[in-house]
This record gives sequence, C-alpha cells and structure tokens, in this order.
Amino acid sequence: MSTAGEPKLGKKDFVSDQDVRWCPGCGDYAILSQLQKVLPELGVARENFVFVSGIGCSSRFPYYVNTYGFHSIHGRAPAIATGLKITRPELSVWVVTGDGDALSIGGNHLIHVLRRNLDLNILLFNNRIYGLTKGQYSPTSETGKITKSTPAGSLDHPFDPIALALGADATFVARSVDVEAKHLQDVLRRAHAHRGASFVEILQNCNVYNDGAFAEVTEKATKADSTLVLEHGKPLIFGKNRDRGIRLRDYQPEVVTLGNGVSEADILVHDERNPALAYLIARLGPPEFPTPIGVFTAVERPCYEDGLAAQIAAAKAKTPPDLAALFGRGDTWTVS
Repeated sequence: MSTAGEPKLGKKDFVSDQDVRWCPGCGDYAILSQLQKVLPELGVARENFVFVSGIGCSSRFPYYVNTYGFHSIHGRAPAIATGLKITRPELSVWVVTGDGDALSIGGNHLIHVLRRNLDLNILLFNNRIYGLTKGQYSPTSETGKITKSTPAGSLDHPFDPIALALGADATFVARSVDVEAKHLQDVLRRAHAHRGASFVEILQNCNVYNDGAFAEVTEKATKADSTLVLEHGKPLIFGKNRDRGIRLRDYQPEVVTLGNGVSEADILVHDERNPALAYLIARLGPPEFPTPIGVFTAVERPCYEDGLAAQIAAAKAKTPPDLAALFGRGDTWTVS
C-alpha cells in the first residue's frame, strides 16, 4: 500500500467529478471536506481506498470521493465491507453510514463487525433524524421527539452509539463534530492508524429536518461549557475558564468546580486503555454533563481477517494432494 516514489496527492485528487447533492448547509459537506484533506496524508495509494455505504443521506458519500466504492444495501454496508476486507486485506476499507442505516435495519450487522474486529474504519454520521426520507424519528432521536412519524412525541428510548460500540467490544471508539475541522481530522487519522475495527460517531447537523440538534457543542457561546474534550492521560476538565471537571464519588460521576478544596488531583483522568472507564464516560451528556468528544478507547485485539487467513493456510497444509483422496477420506458410502 506504499506510495513511495509516486506523485504527492492532495485534497483535489480525492474530489470526484460528481455533483454533490446534499441540502445546502448540511453537515455532510464538512465531513467530506475534512476526510478529503486527510486521505492524501495516509500513505495509501488512491486505488487502494474503498468506501462502502448503505442507504441514507450519508450513504451518497462514495460518489463524491475519487476512489473505489460501493453504494450498497440498506444497513448491509458492514457485511459487504467484511467480505471485501477478508478477500483483499491490503485495502483501506471505510464504511460510511448514518444513525438510521447503522442502528435500525443495520444494527445487527454493526455489532457483529465490531465484535469480529476486522480492520475497517466505520464512520457513523449522527443527526438524530431520518433525512433522506424527509424527517422521521431515528434510533438516536431523543424521547419525546416530535417528527412526521411521531406527531405525539417518540416513546422510544434512544441508542447511544458510543455505548453500543463499547458494548460490542469495539477496539477503537471515538466521537467528533462535523464543524470541528482540526479535531475531526485528528480523529480520522487515528482511526486509520488503528489496527482493528475503528468506530467514529460524527455529530452532524441536518439543517432541514433537525436543525440545531447539537447546537450546544457547535455554538461559540456554549460549546466550551458543553463539550468535554478527551485526552489520554489528562484529567477530565472543561469549561470556558477550564475550571470545571468530572469527579468520581461513590462510583458516580459528578461535575465539580475547581477551587474551594477541589483540586486537579481530584478529577478523573482519562485512560484510553480502560474500556470500563470509556463506558462510564460514554454515559455522560446533557443536561447534567458536557458531551464528551475524542477517543474513548483504543485497545489491541487480533483482527478477524488475520485469524481467518491463518485457518485457511493451516487447512491447505493438511489437504490431500489430489481431489480423489479428498473425496474419499473419512466416512464414505457406496450407493448401488
């Protein structure tokens, strides 16, 4: 996959000739732009990138990146990406999906690709709504959400994509925001560098059907006090004045203000190597807590495709040298 000796690529090399057909102002534009900036830096030949999507607004993504790609079946992108990665492990395979595509019809496929730990990068665009089908509630819509399909308010308890990924034992779990360009680029680089299944939730605005769903973490006036930026080995401190933090008391997290007997030593320290801590942090969120963004966990576990390749190699080594011997070994019957 090395590109040594080849002409240096830039963002424009990953821009396709297709007209981008998202609604003006959609957060997908920002995500596309940041990924197109990151791809040339990864040291992968352009023909070795593959983007696989399902159905939904986000799933138009493969048309807009000048690489190979599949616009596949609703919810089934992880299954198709699995088959591709198993047969062509040298490829850099990215799954682009949405909160509806991944967590509704595709929920079963998502949890199994995460537990199997194939070396894939999964980007879940979460706007808490069905945008392509014009504004129905999704598996991440908040309880009480009034939409075209829930005029009296949704009764469903929403999924937390980060907690779900951690529950499926994903080895890399992260969250970023569509308009946080530098942060999103850093997370995408780390997801690619991770060996195993990388799951990245990207909070994304649908300005037509769910405008302002994440306003507290995107608006300049509120985001410092509403966002907890995770950094490995550093205390969970946030706020415009960096004077608030998360403390653990009696196994329960609480927001505290530094000073008056509370010091930085009392604040919980983030550790990406601790999935149990990652799950606790994943459960933080409004209105009581800030929204965590960054890498929740990054741990190592053998990749599925490596284990499968080893099994195939071992089976081939034991296979009889001719077909007749293969058919004739073990229990046989003579039919007269």
